[in-house]
Amino acid sequence: MMSNPRNLNAANKDLLIRALRAHSINTLPELRRIERIFAELNAPDTNEPIKNAWIYYVNSHNLLNELRGLTKKYPFSSECLDDAKRRANGSPGQNYCWTVLNKIKEQSLIPHHARLLAAKPAMWGGRAPSASDINKLATACTTEWTRALTTLLRHWDANGR
Repeated sequence: MMSNPRNLNAANKDLLIRALRAHSINTLPELRRIERIFAELNAPDTNEPIKNAWIYYVNSHNLLNELRGLTKKYPFSSECLDDAKRRANGSPGQNYCWTVLNKIKEQSLIPHHARLLAAKPAMWGGRAPSASDINKLATACTTEWTRALTTLLRHWDANGR
């Protein structure tokens, strides 16, 4: 597909719209690439397909899978992501993914959920963890999860553009 919007003809734009609606484009870098192309085109018929593609990407676990792909030692918390999704519902904006990721960052959800995870006896073979154990695991999770979040947020500027 074309990456220069000036070279994008109507047929190729329609192909991108159909691909978005069919959910065949399902990685953050590819969705961002198309979002940038559509932003330069400034064509109203592209707004709904890209907005819905982001919603599908977040809600179909593709975002969680990408986060977990970046957090091999301490898999990213689905509870943290679900919390951010609840907080992002009703937030204005075209890009639901950026809104969710930004909620995690701005509302300090990672340290909170890392501590909740670290305190679960299931993480310790059924035994109650010590305060030191909880702190060590929470710190390790927070470090790895924050690195993954930062990596994904680099796809946008500070305003989600």
